[in-house]
Amino acid sequence: MASSGPKSGKKSLNTVTLLFKLPYYTQWGQSLLIAGSEPALGSWNVKQGLSLTPVHQDTELFWCGRVSVAAGFTSEYKYYVVDDNKNVLRFESGEKRKLVLPEGVQDGDVIEIRDWWQDASDALFLRSAFKNVIFNDTEGVKKEVQSVSLNKSLDSEDIVVQFVISCPRLVSGSTVVVTGSNPQLGRWQAQDGLKLSYVGGSMWKANCVLRKSEFPVKYKYCQISQAGNPSLELGPNREVDIDLSSPKQSRYVVLSDGALRDAPWRGAGVAVPVFSIRSDEDLGVGEFLDLKLLVDWAVNSGFHLVQLLPINDTSVHGMWWDSYPYSSLSVFALHPLYLRVQALSDAIPADVKEEIQQAKKHLDKKDVDYEASLSTKMSIARKIFNLEKDKVLNSSSFKQFLSENEEWLKPYAAFCFLRDFFETSDHSQWGRFSEFSKEKLEKLISEGTLHHDVIRFHYYVQYHLYMQLSEAATYARKKKVILKGDLPIGVDRNSVDTWVYPTLFRMNTATGAPPDYFDKNGQNWGFPTYNWEEMSKDNYGWWRARLTQMAKYFTAYRIDHILGFFRIWELPDHAATGLVGKFRPSIPLSQDELLSEGLWDFDRMSRPYIRQEILEEKFGSFWTVVAANFLNEYQKHCYEFKEDCNTEKKIIAKIKTSPEKSLWLEKEDSIRRGLFDLIQNIVLIRDPEDPTKFYPRFNLEDTSSFGDLDEHSKNVLRRLYYDYYFARQENLWRQNALKTLPVLLNSSDMLACGEDLGLIPACVHPVMQELGLIGLRIQRMPSEPNLEFGIPSQYSYMTVCAPSCHDCSTLRAWWEEDEGRRSRFYKTVVGSDEEPPSRCTPEVVHFIVQQHFDAPSMWAIFPLQDLLALKDKYTTRPAPEETINDPTNPKHYWRFRVHVTLESLLDDKDIQATIKDLVTSSGRSFPGKVEGADESGEKLSKVQLNGKA
Repeated sequence: MASSGPKSGKKSLNTVTLLFKLPYYTQWGQSLLIAGSEPALGSWNVKQGLSLTPVHQDTELFWCGRVSVAAGFTSEYKYYVVDDNKNVLRFESGEKRKLVLPEGVQDGDVIEIRDWWQDASDALFLRSAFKNVIFNDTEGVKKEVQSVSLNKSLDSEDIVVQFVISCPRLVSGSTVVVTGSNPQLGRWQAQDGLKLSYVGGSMWKANCVLRKSEFPVKYKYCQISQAGNPSLELGPNREVDIDLSSPKQSRYVVLSDGALRDAPWRGAGVAVPVFSIRSDEDLGVGEFLDLKLLVDWAVNSGFHLVQLLPINDTSVHGMWWDSYPYSSLSVFALHPLYLRVQALSDAIPADVKEEIQQAKKHLDKKDVDYEASLSTKMSIARKIFNLEKDKVLNSSSFKQFLSENEEWLKPYAAFCFLRDFFETSDHSQWGRFSEFSKEKLEKLISEGTLHHDVIRFHYYVQYHLYMQLSEAATYARKKKVILKGDLPIGVDRNSVDTWVYPTLFRMNTATGAPPDYFDKNGQNWGFPTYNWEEMSKDNYGWWRARLTQMAKYFTAYRIDHILGFFRIWELPDHAATGLVGKFRPSIPLSQDELLSEGLWDFDRMSRPYIRQEILEEKFGSFWTVVAANFLNEYQKHCYEFKEDCNTEKKIIAKIKTSPEKSLWLEKEDSIRRGLFDLIQNIVLIRDPEDPTKFYPRFNLEDTSSFGDLDEHSKNVLRRLYYDYYFARQENLWRQNALKTLPVLLNSSDMLACGEDLGLIPACVHPVMQELGLIGLRIQRMPSEPNLEFGIPSQYSYMTVCAPSCHDCSTLRAWWEEDEGRRSRFYKTVVGSDEEPPSRCTPEVVHFIVQQHFDAPSMWAIFPLQDLLALKDKYTTRPAPEETINDPTNPKHYWRFRVHVTLESLLDDKDIQATIKDLVTSSGRSFPGKVEGADESGEKLSKVQLNGKA
């Protein structure tokens, strides 16, 4: 038994016994313990925490533990699931528990603390999206923290029960009571119930003295609105009982009852990239300050959330390729594209104002002209900078910004200068500046240099971007609208981050995704994969800094390709496609394992399988030209690639630069595809770092290399393929995610959502549920293997549902591009045997959108294009032009612009009313709605509260 307080011959402090009790089912080899802030609970050292013992009571398993402490003991604590060596397997979510003993405890008293495990989903409403945005006015209820005192002397038959409940969604002006089966709890009359006091952190408490003869006691918590209307919590009655047979009777029972059981809260939002917004003020592309208008439109339409694509600087190439928002030049710097130059100064000269007006007209195009908009803005910004640089850069506001952001801002500014000076972002080409050091950085950015104003200009632009986005974010919070950002899975290999932190990245690799719904050939994003082992050395400090920076602007975020935190699809840096990769981390097929299965010809299985008949079939009579230029015949009718074209990138280069290229000038694409098919015609991938390890090539049965093997080899490879992709990795991937994702989630109090589309391992959804991560459901990409279309009414609560997203065609385009699929959807989802309309009419859109509003998902978030399709007048543009991204094209131009201004949309009361009607009829929350009482369906009168409510 642990003990706090001094030990001497004479007892100097009153001591009491704490008895912790928690219902929790464990697996074999697992146990529970408590770690807390005080020595009696291990001082947060889990291995020295208070171990708990399992006790069966009827059908339940409780974990119990005793510890003696001083009567004035206070502590923070949490519960942990550990293995036999006290290694942490899981810990409860939410904020640390705060233990304050009830007033009046005396020497020798036993205080029984009955807790409930805090699931991650229970803690969601303590995240900033809810706490600081949607329910931020609830602090008006809690004018001051109140003390919970006991105004009664106790006798031997008295038991003090302390009721403790969390109410993060409490309605403004409401109070909380406990009502129940005995007189002190009002005999189920809510107005006569025991009133609780607010004690901070959404917690409410009250003490109640009960006689031993009154147990067991049934009870529920109840909100009472400012108007006096009671709203009883959902679910069965709670019950408290005591063990009268115990020789050491608990004098105090603390009921830590978790959260008040409300009806599931559901909200809705709109998704649109910043660059796609159009306003009367922009210069050819959406700007941060336009978000204020978008927020107004969202509020009028009943939305609590605005979701954006990544907004970091992507200026790697200095051309439209940089329109790809997921390829960050810096994960901290904001993109200068979104700067509003008119807001840089109150004293812009008349000639510059005229230049801005002319630029507005010139850049007001159907789509974003990325290069023109960015260069125009930077040209104007430099002119204003030259006029007011000293005033701004000497201001206290700028100095504070620089002080708080210099860790990333100074390297960013230096990188931008060097990029422009060397005319490349490839920092390996920067001579002595190729390797970053703080000494070199300080010299580069020092005041005495000729280029110091160039450095200061980058500071200036980032400062104003910070000010403008902060203004929009503050405005959104005041309007009860969540701004949801996007956390890209990768960074560009020629970025500030790979320059400053090269050991955090595996620069000889590339990130992508295996073949899936988006691309049957897989995707190659080009980002280097992460060196997780190196990142773990400072507890993932780079990731924590990213999340801290995001939280300055956003109260929710989307984790791009969350599967990458379980395992990433890793490709060699010489690959151009995403097909021939392997998962990292993963357990490979060992050479010994393959030998034991009777597979021994590793060279045959791991090198491109090229035979003359394959060449003839693929290239026809042109095969001899292909063979002569790209292949060597190493034995009769057997070929291998020449050294100068034995990778995908080398093939691309040779096709374009070979002296013989005139031979295939009009066949370039078909030759490239054919050669790619040949180089990918393998069944095993040999590990470049360990030649005794192998990985089965994705979809290996599709290859002629596999087809020409003997039946035994085929059967073994089929079994090992399934084992590699769908069985042996699950525990490894789960452990990997549980190392990294909790660090992200604990780095800020933003609400986190994970993009969990694609080839989903079995461990992903249980881990997301355990961590309180909200998943994504797109109707056309169901996670259930036997469905063609998802069923929104069957989605789980912890999801975001949407009819489409930025990585696929819009609802209109999807409907109109495939007649057969359209007919199947109309029959199976709409439930009609009639011929569906070939055009995606507003009626079709309304049906599909309403399905998603009505879904149980916590969030329904719609691309703006899909919402505008509710009205005919917004569907004049060809549907395919509204697609934001084509994942099959690695050089896609991200340039879609909404064809109507936000000002016009705000003037259109009809579209806003139509959308808000869908929100309200679905029961979802909306700005201005009185939350709580009418939501739960248990807005009850005194008469209805009587009896077993």
